[in-house]
Amino acid sequence: MFSFQQLFSKGDKFHDLLEAAAQESHESVRLTIELIKSPCETAKFDDLVLTRRKEKKISEQISEELVKTFVTGLEREDIESLARGLYKIPKTAEKVAERFLLAAPHLPGVDFTRQAEMMTKATDVVLEMIKKLRHMDDLEEIKALNDKLQYVEGEADKLMLDLLRELYSGKFDALRAIVLRDLYELIEKVVDRCRDVGNVVMHIVLKHS
Repeated sequence: MFSFQQLFSKGDKFHDLLEAAAQESHESVRLTIELIKSPCETAKFDDLVLTRRKEKKISEQISEELVKTFVTGLEREDIESLARGLYKIPKTAEKVAERFLLAAPHLPGVDFTRQAEMMTKATDVVLEMIKKLRHMDDLEEIKALNDKLQYVEGEADKLMLDLLRELYSGKFDALRAIVLRDLYELIEKVVDRCRDVGNVVMHIVLKHS
């Protein structure tokens, strides 16, 4: 019998494309965090836009290859789900960066370190999970990575509640509170996008285990 591992072999172009998409998504979040740390270095935003465009091209290439390819190792809807999910990460990261630049005058003294750490952890795990799809020979390891991703997302939710509690305490003027809430929600959405990709990976692996 022709095995799944043989069908979706090491040289499969969809693995290469998905890994490239995951790498660009990871890079987009890294650049967003760098911009948050150094808002005066606006050239980083140009790099971020370029990275997002690269990921978009990869997503489009995946769609084109699906039209031309008769047999794929992964089910077509799974490839499409992963491509869509990965595309949403840099798209959301770019929105964070755009909003951060607009809101810069209202942000002195605000510490985004914890959010940055969570975005970094989430994209690190996503990249590793996508790479492990090439072989899928260790269900427990992939499950452990997904559990880690779910934990990060849960911690992001808890942090969001703490931040909202502080915003609603009355210590901020109305405009600054609105600006911060908007940023906090967008940053949390980056982690949510990563969780969504992790769920798709786990779904795929369980189907073929």
